[in-house]
Amino acid sequence: MGDLDISQVARRSGLPASALRYYEEKGLIASIGRRGLRRLFDPGVVDRLALISLGRAAGFSLEEIGAMLAGGGSPQIDRDALLAKADELEARIARLSAVREGLRHAAACQAPSHMECPTFRRLLKAAARGAFPAARSGAAQIL
Repeated sequence: MGDLDISQVARRSGLPASALRYYEEKGLIASIGRRGLRRLFDPGVVDRLALISLGRAAGFSLEEIGAMLAGGGSPQIDRDALLAKADELEARIARLSAVREGLRHAAACQAPSHMECPTFRRLLKAAARGAFPAARSGAAQIL
């Protein structure tokens, strides 16, 4: 397989060309030249982009991912960082599960008002303590 231009990489990775240019600007990927005005990439960039996508899905920052990909060779993935991120995700899943169950209860609750429901009031108190940080936007997840 030969070199891939940016549109081919975008199609294979599912990422827009703007994200590829951004990742290149951040040093996460590197083009190997140009064909006319289009950037060219080694076919291995698709696997690198898959690693970046997996890292983003797990909640790693681009800086953290960049550190794991630095050096140009095989990725140096810190196993302790993976365990810490898994613990972080587990805690987030627990928080989101509590919110889900609270919302389901509130939807089915027979109290005249949600504000009269003890379960809903506990959910509100937890939110007031900051137990449920706001979710990040989808655009932030991509970039």
